[in-house]
Amino acid sequence: MSHGDAIPLHSSSQSDIDEIENLIYSNPSTVLPARPPSPPRAAIPVSSSPFMPSNLRPPPPPTSTTTTNYKPTPVLSIPSPPPLPSSGQSNIAATGFGSPPNTLTEPVWDTVKRDLSRIVSNLKLVVFPNPYREDPGKALRDWDLWGPFFFIVFLGLTLSWSASVKKSEVFAVAFALLAAGAVILTLNVLLLGGHIIFFQSLSLLGYCLFPLDVGAFICMLKDNVILKVVVVCVALAWSSWAAYPFMSTAVNPRRKALALYPVVLMYVSVGFLIIAID
Repeated sequence: MSHGDAIPLHSSSQSDIDEIENLIYSNPSTVLPARPPSPPRAAIPVSSSPFMPSNLRPPPPPTSTTTTNYKPTPVLSIPSPPPLPSSGQSNIAATGFGSPPNTLTEPVWDTVKRDLSRIVSNLKLVVFPNPYREDPGKALRDWDLWGPFFFIVFLGLTLSWSASVKKSEVFAVAFALLAAGAVILTLNVLLLGGHIIFFQSLSLLGYCLFPLDVGAFICMLKDNVILKVVVVCVALAWSSWAAYPFMSTAVNPRRKALALYPVVLMYVSVGFLIIAID
């Protein structure tokens, strides 16, 4: 189909077009409005006051009967807490609640007294009879390493003073034997499945050296072989008795001998060293 060919319109379409042309040419100046105008809006009153006026009626004034029958509401008084004692900070720290006391700014003498009191307390719990000996957790809950260090150094110094020659070598051997022995015995207990803290076990073995320290000091004052043998035997029995409940309860009952044998062996070697030094 070419562009010059014309397509005839339908008769109804032609009549519609003729009506539209008649309307346009009959009233050319009349333009229908697009939409009816909107009605005017109500104005919103604007007030300069920040508070809106209320339409509620004011309350009636109180009468005489209302005034006489009015009873004020009682106010509950909250009692003030009791004052804390002066040593409240130390008591809170001792019970384990609250923040620990600041020990960085305290005097040196207070620190020394606190450490000495802790050493004496732990020494009583480990070496001397008390109701907490069967429970190592209660006996050495506040364990420390100052006491064991002091007892190891004191035993090494006592043995070096007792020796006539090579005092420094005697001290070095005694210190190395006791320090290394305590670490090896602690590892032995842990490898056997013992329920004890590493440093707690070191503290325990160090405090159990106290009877041997006493025995070495007595042997240094009295140079008698028979007296030395008797004192060392008593010191060995005392040290073994002190270490027995803690080591036996820390491991399985079937492995009790494996945990106690090395401990007794180290104390026996220290006893022979006390007797042999002249």
